[in-house]
Amino acid sequence: MTLNHRRWLVPALVLAIALTAAACGETGAAAGSRGSLTVGAVDTAKSVLLAQIYGQALAHDGYAITYELKLGNRDVVTPVLEAGLVDLYPGYAATELEYFNKGAKQATSDAAATTAKLNSAIQPFGLVALKPSPAVDQYAFAVTKATQTKYKLSKLSDLAAVAGGLTLGAGSDCGAADYCAAGLKKTYGMSFRTVRSLDVDGPLTRAAFKDGSIDVGLVLSTDGDLDSLGLVVLADDKHLENADNVVPILRQAAANPEVARILNAIDSKLTTADVATMNSQVAIQLQDAAAVATAWLQQHNYWS
Repeated sequence: MTLNHRRWLVPALVLAIALTAAACGETGAAAGSRGSLTVGAVDTAKSVLLAQIYGQALAHDGYAITYELKLGNRDVVTPVLEAGLVDLYPGYAATELEYFNKGAKQATSDAAATTAKLNSAIQPFGLVALKPSPAVDQYAFAVTKATQTKYKLSKLSDLAAVAGGLTLGAGSDCGAADYCAAGLKKTYGMSFRTVRSLDVDGPLTRAAFKDGSIDVGLVLSTDGDLDSLGLVVLADDKHLENADNVVPILRQAAANPEVARILNAIDSKLTTADVATMNSQVAIQLQDAAAVATAWLQQHNYWS
């Protein structure tokens, strides 16, 4: 998004968020002894869940929290943060970096190094990224439990020995993509019998798993439906994929030491399995995101 685009978009966002707040009143506490913060999220179950976890933890520590949980897609977030309409939101390190550096391919599988580069990229925008969480929402390769058992697969290195007889299903750019077939060949030395052009982590891939026309499919590591579909993610043991670790993105003005301490403590406890389980509870089981977030905080002794 260009600066000119942001200039006309921000006033529209100001009005939209003001109207939404007036209509919905999505607030955490009426008043807070430490001040007020607005926590945002893009319009996905995972983003809303993480925003609720961040917001509830901050509210427990004395901040008055307002939520803006339907900001739309990623392009909307930066101008909203720059305008001061939202103070923080849950991001993903590699995706954030490649957004701000306009796809310069600086992200790597190293979460700390990627986050450091991200901070250099977002500093001019008055933003800061905190410590990356162990939880990572990145491209991953899944097989059915039957295929896992048949070939004794647990990691991508195991898959390399049998890939020549298998079919991979993914998006149309998979063949030449660093994160897909081309990257698998370069990093793991594996080539598939066939690469089917389907979609990226979508319904076509899931249908192909169901009818047996693919053996391996491209998914996301925190998808909530994988277990119910009988799918297993193979560990990326040679670190092909970029470090899309969960990381809080804040306005520098809001990132005081206490806020950073709280959010870093929360993120240090999050795991990929946690996010996948919570995403399943909300997106598949239709549980309330706020209640799921509260349960996670309680289970991990945050309130103690």
